[in-house]
Amino acid sequence: MGVFVLLPLVLPLTAWPVARLAEQRLHPRTATWLLTVTAAVLGLCSTVCLALLMVVGTAQLPGNPLPDGWSDDEVREAVPYDEIAGQAAIPALLAVVSGCGRLLWRHHRVRRRAGRSLAGLPRRTVAVLPDPVPYAYALPEHRRGRGRGRVVVSTGMLSRLTSPERRALFAHERAHLTARHHRFLLLVQLAARANPFLRPLRTAVSYTVERWADEEAAGVVRSRRTVARAIGRAALIAGTAPGAGPGAALAGFAAPGPVPRRVAALLHPAPTAHAWPSLFTAAGVAVWTAAAGTAVSALSSANSAVTLFLVLKAATPL
Repeated sequence: MGVFVLLPLVLPLTAWPVARLAEQRLHPRTATWLLTVTAAVLGLCSTVCLALLMVVGTAQLPGNPLPDGWSDDEVREAVPYDEIAGQAAIPALLAVVSGCGRLLWRHHRVRRRAGRSLAGLPRRTVAVLPDPVPYAYALPEHRRGRGRGRVVVSTGMLSRLTSPERRALFAHERAHLTARHHRFLLLVQLAARANPFLRPLRTAVSYTVERWADEEAAGVVRSRRTVARAIGRAALIAGTAPGAGPGAALAGFAAPGPVPRRVAALLHPAPTAHAWPSLFTAAGVAVWTAAAGTAVSALSSANSAVTLFLVLKAATPL
């Protein structure tokens, strides 16, 4: 395997430039897909790399249940700095598994808690809660096959928005549900837990999904200025509220983040949906660099996995 097994651990650095440039130069839908796929592949490859290193590291521990042949010199030579890398990979992989497990459990718990808060209400696409605390969020359906979910909004939020602003709010939240933005957010959060170098991509996707929903809302209400005004007002209202309701961790109209950037983007012409940056621009170079880093990471992981499998098979006594 050589040093190729270590490459997926550092290749996420190649995606850092595209994380910021994609926000600014690509349509939010394109940027969300690009950054999410890149983060998911790089995070998976990084985890595979740790798993391969852990196999070698675990085989060196006394009393391990692995075949004795897996600790032979031929196996150890397949990994550079096998003693250090192999044993360091054990706690690192355990931390990744633990972090991803906690994230999935928290995600599940938040959705269940938000769902329980709607118990007893009619099953409609919009749920209005009699709560003076202003909030609005998109609640994906907890069970499969039961629709895309519901828009949850408090009376405290609705009472402070004008009629056109309410239309923008509902259009924004429906866009989150229709495009299933919670899945993009969950994937990049898992990738960031797998490799801390992917945190800039997680931050970027948190912004691009909101911008994606903003653009969809602008198309529905046919007024970018109305959506911008609604976002600014909702952010000010939610910022002065003592709490954010049970869905604070879900994609929402007044979600924390760079609200001024979202408002500024809506005050400019709509981005071109199918525009792709030229290779001779900064954004184009960043996109192709991230694509190359992702491809090399995938190839390195596949090569290392196949190589280690063949080495372990040869070292395993029949």
